[in-house]
Amino acid sequence: MDVEGKGLQETLAHANFLGTYALHAVCDSGNMPTLQYLVEDLNMDVNKPDTMGDLTPAMHAVLYGKLPALRFLADHGANLHQQPKGITLLHAAAEGGRPEIFKFLLSRGARADVESTSPLTSFTPLFLATCGGYASILEILLEQNADPNVHMGDQVTPISFALRHSSVPCLKLLVQAGADVNGFGSYNPLAKAAKKGLTEAIKCLLEAGADPNVPDSFGRLPIELAAEYGTWEDVELLFPVTSKIPTVADWSVNGIISHVYLEVMQLQDDEFVKKKKSELKRQGTDAFRNEDYLKALEFYTQALKVDQFDATLFSNRSICWLRLGDGMKALYDAIECKNLRPKWAKAYYRKGAALMFMKDYDSAYDALSRGLELDPESEEMETLLWEAMELK
Repeated sequence: MDVEGKGLQETLAHANFLGTYALHAVCDSGNMPTLQYLVEDLNMDVNKPDTMGDLTPAMHAVLYGKLPALRFLADHGANLHQQPKGITLLHAAAEGGRPEIFKFLLSRGARADVESTSPLTSFTPLFLATCGGYASILEILLEQNADPNVHMGDQVTPISFALRHSSVPCLKLLVQAGADVNGFGSYNPLAKAAKKGLTEAIKCLLEAGADPNVPDSFGRLPIELAAEYGTWEDVELLFPVTSKIPTVADWSVNGIISHVYLEVMQLQDDEFVKKKKSELKRQGTDAFRNEDYLKALEFYTQALKVDQFDATLFSNRSICWLRLGDGMKALYDAIECKNLRPKWAKAYYRKGAALMFMKDYDSAYDALSRGLELDPESEEMETLLWEAMELK
């Protein structure tokens, strides 16, 4: 190997294949005699990053699940708290489902609540473990008093991740640890479980006290979603605890399924959808003009059951929530509106108004500034922007 006469130590220290040095490759394989030789006999740097991703030997050991190699590196001075690319070793262990490595890192002082600073993910290990369905790691974190109700973003909680990835074992652990089974804002865990047909998740949430009479953001109750997407058993589970829906003539399991089937068939008729939405929107507008915001809210929600992709309906419902004093729900609807029509100035106005109500003046200023860029002639947007500027 030492063809240039530089000595074995220097030759091996600089040998690089596809961005990986000898020490990193040995940590990948977990070859302990070779690792011991490179570190103890050749004094290789245990903290030197590779040139492929700035990953340390310790990170290689974690990624490949080599606990003996990781323990050896730690005992020989490896820094277990470095964050190559903004990701800690604990994040990597959580994402890769390595419970023994995870426990070892915690025993060496790793913090379980640290967020990644990577531009790709700002999740904590709790979110990563839940996302991967790694119940054993989640259990360790909850035993370390990790918060099962921590929020990230508009609708992101550990429970939402567990349901998104259909991980019922993780859901059960979170519920046992005190996670809020009724969700927050417009996120409804029971509705999500019903829509995904997760029978065991529905049982778990109901046993923990989830409210079956709370609709999702489109006005659909969990039992309606179960009838459309789930199974007969799911509808049977929800039926005894769900209040009667006035529009369902035959209030029985069979009657609900038939009613929802008919609704689904009607929504495939473009003419029906257009006429129904137009009528509900008109009724909502009339109620709003009469300052009956609760009734207007109900009509707009019913219209969203007909068309989930109408940004105007979310905009109208947002202002109703605001008039009723619920800034958080007004914000969620404004965000839905913006997501559907990202270049519509009114969406940013609605978002800015909700944020102003919640006294988040910096965020309101940002939203209103963007809205004014899209509609420079809007006097109401400019007025609210100046108000946000004065208060921020």
